[in-house]
Amino acid sequence: MLAVAAAIGLAVSLMPAAPQVARAPQGEDRIRVGVDLTLVEATVKDRRGQVLGELSKDDFRVYEDGREQAITHFSRDEIPLAVAMVLDLSGSIQPFLGPLRYASMSSLKALKDEDQVALFTFTDDVELRVDLTHNKRAVADEFESLSAGGATNINDAVYLAAEYLAEKAPAARGVIILVSDNKATTRTSVSADEVTRKVLAADAAVYSAKVPGDNPVTLGFSLRGGMVDARKLAEETGGEVFDVKQEGSMYVALKKVIDRLKTRYTLGYVPPNPGDGRYHALEVRLASASAAKSSGHTIVSKKGYYSTSKRTASN
Repeated sequence: MLAVAAAIGLAVSLMPAAPQVARAPQGEDRIRVGVDLTLVEATVKDRRGQVLGELSKDDFRVYEDGREQAITHFSRDEIPLAVAMVLDLSGSIQPFLGPLRYASMSSLKALKDEDQVALFTFTDDVELRVDLTHNKRAVADEFESLSAGGATNINDAVYLAAEYLAEKAPAARGVIILVSDNKATTRTSVSADEVTRKVLAADAAVYSAKVPGDNPVTLGFSLRGGMVDARKLAEETGGEVFDVKQEGSMYVALKKVIDRLKTRYTLGYVPPNPGDGRYHALEVRLASASAAKSSGHTIVSKKGYYSTSKRTASN
């Protein structure tokens, strides 16, 4: 495993009634990491939405708080992935449970052998169904035993998935795949802002496979703030939303998510102010000559991060 640590973390203050998730016991492999390196994932698309997959380090420019940074790490699909599938089990998902097993089995097998996947489900509460595993089929097989019904607590589900990835796979590229109608229908323990900060602290990107839903209009309140806007969360963290209805099937939507993960560029640089605890704005651009050749291009990347001192873990 590539031993790099993104200088991305945040001490998030939790509410007294912080969300809890049941998790299976597991031995934890921990590695020692010792390099402060901010990692930024970027996907570049042309005006037709096609991914540009043959770019080099010289094609990119990275800016932190408006100042260009020297890119010291560049790769594509090399750092292992830690993927948390976060599945909404409210009533709206019922028609998609059957197709979802086939879609997940077909799409997840495209990941690398060293990539790991975990499965969370949620209604009012959040449950960890499959701990991080290299066995992608184990995740797909779990869909056989699932049934839908209940409310939609997106905030807690995404928050806990991000917290889990940060704890279990701090050196991996964190990804949260949210499968939901994206309509929250219940009060939550954490606010939308807390969810965004937790995902950024975990250095994870949120991708959404949005299914059609018959849930009531999203409630505009919570115990401490608004409900998560999945599209905004994806934009802030460098992910994307794929509408299952527009894509034509769950399989196509999930395949596009996996395709994006395999064509994201990883750009790394030594941050100028590591460990200062502040939020830093990020921007990824193409170099002038490259941008001229790719007019109308779009770059998908996270908008910023919270800087804390480097993580150190030991066996």
